[in-house]
Amino acid sequence: MLEVGQVIGSCYRLQKRLGQDTSRQTWLAILLDSQEQVVLKLLALSPQMQWDEHKLFEREAAVLKNLEHPRIPKYKDYFTIENLPGSRFAWFVLVQSYIPGASLQELLHQGKHFLESQVEKIAIEVLTILVYLHELTPSVLHRDIKPSNLILGEDDRVYLVDFGAVQDKAVAEGVTFTVVGTYGYVPMEQFAGRAEPASDLYALGATLIHLLTGTAPANLPLKNSRIEFANLVSVNLGLINWLGKLTEPNIASRIKTASSAIAALENKQNLTPPITTNKPTGSKIKITKSASQLKIELPKRGAKSLRSFYLIGLCIPFVWQIIQFLNFMLNGATYVFWFYILVTPSFIITLLPVVILPVFGNTHLYFDRENFELQWKLFGLCYWRKRGKTALIEKLYKEQTKAALAPMGITIELIKGQKFTTTPLSTVERHWLIDEIADWLKF
Repeated sequence: MLEVGQVIGSCYRLQKRLGQDTSRQTWLAILLDSQEQVVLKLLALSPQMQWDEHKLFEREAAVLKNLEHPRIPKYKDYFTIENLPGSRFAWFVLVQSYIPGASLQELLHQGKHFLESQVEKIAIEVLTILVYLHELTPSVLHRDIKPSNLILGEDDRVYLVDFGAVQDKAVAEGVTFTVVGTYGYVPMEQFAGRAEPASDLYALGATLIHLLTGTAPANLPLKNSRIEFANLVSVNLGLINWLGKLTEPNIASRIKTASSAIAALENKQNLTPPITTNKPTGSKIKITKSASQLKIELPKRGAKSLRSFYLIGLCIPFVWQIIQFLNFMLNGATYVFWFYILVTPSFIITLLPVVILPVFGNTHLYFDRENFELQWKLFGLCYWRKRGKTALIEKLYKEQTKAALAPMGITIELIKGQKFTTTPLSTVERHWLIDEIADWLKF
């Protein structure tokens, strides 16, 4: 039907077919009077065409006409061809400026590996475009961000193209929209027919994950509905956490705006990761994690009632002994004084590691990329600490004890054999905490 060299609309000569499906065609063409290259997008008005497809095509033309951004194709023309040779149907034609370059999808197909710095540059450039679109009145949502819709131009800049799924927000709340987008890049709320600025951010995050891993997000595993990719890349943990914030399944937990996403990327080292492992039910362990630091607080053992029982049990004998001591002293039995002076400290020292520290003390672990520290605290005061170099950590494992049923902590062992052992933990807490520390250390 359409052939290279054919002139349509009286002024556009076709040069190269860029894409085609059942009812659509995309062509590279040249404007005869100026020799400017343009892109023609054609939609057949066949009886089989869905009304939503017609509506989206017209919306793309209407929205592009009002957009003015250097990284978005410029609207040129929009018309209908009634008598296209070889076709029984009329065609809509949308004309827009041509951006020389290759799509990121084409580069992926060619085997290109995107470096961390390149991915961050692409992220900033696309986010800058989204800031413009989302802050328009009404805001404009692209709804189909993916590698094939991002062009790396010959000027080494990134352009956002194909607004065929575009939606403007100049509609009343409560109205649902056509479900569009590409599986793997589309967040759950968009599948439900709703879209927000954060929906475009999810699609961008999924696209960047594709660039880093070389694998389409639809082919990556999910954990708690999140895309699992961290084990496939060797990049800064801050970037991993930032991408996690962009691709949060729950829109309420996702970064809300493109400008906020830019600010978060610039401050990525302070971002905490999404919760990707299940914390044991009832555990009071507190973890604060960022790209540069990991802090863990292990709580006191036993419930408040147990600690109260121990405290009362310890106090009663001491009160009784004090009464007896005073009674003997009043009766002149000075030898008792020396007995208490010598025996009581030994008794307290014996009880300290066996009863007082496990029940009333807790442990804090601090890691950064250079050093780590294990602190033992009693009633909030640090009474002992041990330090080591993070790079020297060789392995993590559960503490071995002679008694099979005795509670165990976890041990951090260094290359030189030095060991750091925490206070006792339950079995599930030990396994979970070892995974959390190991996951942080591998970056």
